[in-house]
Order: sequence, then C-alpha cells, then structure tokens
Amino acid sequence: MMTSARVRFQDFLVTYPVILGEGAVIERLRRSAGVKLDEHVVNSALIYNDEGRSALEAICCQYLEIGQRYNLPLLLSTPTWRAGRDRIAKAGLEGNDLNGDNFRFLAELRDRYGEYANKVAICGLMSCRGDAYKPEEAMTESAATEFHVWQAEALASAGVDFLLASTLPALSEAIGLARSQAATGLPYIISFVVRPEGTLLDDTPLHEAIATIDATVSPQPLAYMINCTHASIFRSAMLDKGNSSRLVRERVIGLLANTAALSPEELDVSTDLIEEAPDNFGRAVSALYSELNMKVLGGCCGTDERHIESLAQELSKKLISKYVD
Repeated sequence: MMTSARVRFQDFLVTYPVILGEGAVIERLRRSAGVKLDEHVVNSALIYNDEGRSALEAICCQYLEIGQRYNLPLLLSTPTWRAGRDRIAKAGLEGNDLNGDNFRFLAELRDRYGEYANKVAICGLMSCRGDAYKPEEAMTESAATEFHVWQAEALASAGVDFLLASTLPALSEAIGLARSQAATGLPYIISFVVRPEGTLLDDTPLHEAIATIDATVSPQPLAYMINCTHASIFRSAMLDKGNSSRLVRERVIGLLANTAALSPEELDVSTDLIEEAPDNFGRAVSALYSELNMKVLGGCCGTDERHIESLAQELSKKLISKYVD
C-alpha cells in the first residue's frame, strides 16, 4: 500500500500552537492478554503476527481517534524503541526490515484518517543501547555514533517524518545518537530523562547537555524534549536556577509524561503500575503549555487512552480560551 507523503515536522512546530503526543504503548501491550513481547526487540516484532498486530493497531488507533476528535495535531512514534541491529540479530529477525515495516504499519493507519492524516506526524523512535535508567551503561560518543547510525539510516530511508531519540540518561551516548541522526539529513529531536534538580541521570546539568550537543553536532537537533518523567519533576527541572537556563527553556519543547512521581531508580524496581487519575494528569500536563510554552505534550509510562483523552480535553479548553480572549 502507498503511504502518504512525508510530513515536515518543523512546519508543525511553526503552524500549530500545541501538538498532542501519544500515550504509553509498550506498557499497555505488556498488560494485554495473549500478547507476548520479545525479550530483545520488545514490541517491534508484533506486526508480524495477527494477534500482536491487532493489539498494537488498537492502541495506536485510540490515540489517532482522540487526536481527530479534538482536531489536535498528533505525534506518533514507530514501535522501534529497541530495534537496533544487534537486538534484531538476537531476535533472529535479520531477514526483516523491522524499522521500515513498523513505519509502514503506522503510515497505513494514519492514511485511514482522511484529511486528518495531514495533522499526524510519525517519528522514527530510537533510544540508548543499554538500560535507559542506568547511565553507567551509556556508550561513549564515538561508539554510540557508529552503533546507532544503522538504525537512523533504516528509519530515514523508510520515510519517517523525523527522528526521535528518547529516554536518554547520559550525555555521551546522546551526543553519538545526535551525530548518527544528523547524518541522515532528517530533522531530529533528542529527549532526556531528568531529575528534579535539572540534571540528566548521569548528573550532567540540562543547560550543559543542550549547549554541548548544539555546539558539537551539525546540523543541531531541531529541538529537545523530556520523557519518562512526571510533570512535577519536569517543572522542577525546567525552573531549577542552577542547572536549567533560558537556553533550556527555549530549546526544550515538550514532555511525554509519566503518571508516577518516582525517581528512575524507584520506577526500575517497581512491580506495580502506579497510575495517576486521568483528570489530574490532563490538568497537570496541559498546564505546561500555558506556564512554560511547551509545544508537544503527551504520555509515557502509566498512561493510556483515558489520560490522553483528558489531556486533549484540557488542551482544547486552553486553545479555545486563548483565542476567545
């Protein structure tokens, strides 16, 4: 099936006052009866079996329908968070274009939504090689550049609208990821996990991380984001007087928020899903649009369609109020 033309995400950022992000996918699939995630590539191989593909499709369509219902532009991520070449080999899937097939799966879903499809951007999702909550596992700059370039090129060749490297705990691997993405010529975004005091998990201050990448990688990232972080922690990090700065508040454009206000270490050992009431989530995350001028707001761990629906409602109210006033 033919897919729609590539969307220019940089135009989204200029055209739309706010963009709705999707909610959790992997966590929801993990709790779905009859769905088995691969130990190496997690949800990336689900598109190759009917049951897994249907479960993935149902979740993605929920987010598409919410965006369409509130007429908000939407950001979707390819199910390729763990689809690097080494993991694909360990899963015995070398003969498949895992990254490209996952983009085409999402693009075909997008195309079902008629005119609204023009308001849906699909990013090619990447992440660090190791545990996203363990900065000590981060790769060096040079090793990360060499390692990640294969996936960056696979996603870019498939036709994704832009690249997103998410859940990054350390500066060294983030620099390498940025270089591998920059080499494709596509716009790209770097997304960190942060602590309340405004540092990455490796203790690098946010302002230092952003200034370093901007100064050493060409072309620079289109922007930066934060993910896998509660709204309260994000706000604290962005306003920290020592580790944040005006540059941070200009270059960071959004948050994909957790529902649990826990540290990464606490989340890593938690055996229970900690949920925040959808209404509370919607109010707290949408407030970042008016308070900190965030452009992209969506969900991460603990969220589902209820949280994204509440967020969309709250954002719609703010947009109506803004333009009526």
